[in-house]
Amino acid sequence: MEWKALDLEAVHRFLPKRNEDTHKGNYGRILLLCGSRGYTGAAAMAAMGALRAGAGLVYLGVPESIYVIEATKLMEPIVFPLPESEGKLAEEALQEIRSLLPKMDAVLIGPGLGRGWGVQQVVKCVAKEANCPIVLDADGITLLSEHKDILRGRKNATVMTPHPGEFQCFTGSAVSDRRHQAVALAADLGAIVVLKGHHTVITDGHSGYINPTGNPGMAVGGSGDVLAGMIVSLLGQGIAPLEAAACSVWLHGAAGDICAREIGQYGMLPTDMLQVLPRLMK
Repeated sequence: MEWKALDLEAVHRFLPKRNEDTHKGNYGRILLLCGSRGYTGAAAMAAMGALRAGAGLVYLGVPESIYVIEATKLMEPIVFPLPESEGKLAEEALQEIRSLLPKMDAVLIGPGLGRGWGVQQVVKCVAKEANCPIVLDADGITLLSEHKDILRGRKNATVMTPHPGEFQCFTGSAVSDRRHQAVALAADLGAIVVLKGHHTVITDGHSGYINPTGNPGMAVGGSGDVLAGMIVSLLGQGIAPLEAAACSVWLHGAAGDICAREIGQYGMLPTDMLQVLPRLMK
């Protein structure tokens, strides 16, 4: 199969053009289901990643016990509380989630969610019922490791963003041949697999991209949450799923490279990448 690489010019060709006669609804309505008690940063990073990548409207649903934290921290996203159990989303949250799903252009579920029966019911429901592209990240991936048929049955795009540990948890196999294993999983599920790491692999099982950007300074908590938010943002803006994932990975890494040059790898943070990302998308 053909493996491709992106550069800034190619990324800009995929990004949707901004017309003068438009409004926020033209640039994607995005639903994020993220966060749990003790993991408030993951939700905030994902939401800001979605906004920095150009989403028009970002709805962030979080467990009610962390709602005040997120609403105080975040000005631009539409933050709302959902029923919880022990600090994590509960099955009772599905009533409101179901009311929102038909209005959304893309959904992200996973960053900071935690694990448990209730949150697993939420993840399963979204994967089954969302009539739009979804992004599964972090715990969202792990919670579906025993329910792969749900993903195989989806009629809309699914993007999965595992790091090697999450890949092993989901498949039962350690990562030894990144390209081959990413292709095999993508083909099996009918999904886009973003196998993160040095030279991240992005594939739909038929073609793919090898990412050339990024550096070790990005190996810090929150970096993957920003990426997940960027991917769901570009999906919601109408970019084809494989290219939405590949462009997000390239931009994410390129933002990290700017930070490494200007700040240094040791002290750079995901919030720094959020700050420089607009320079790459103008």
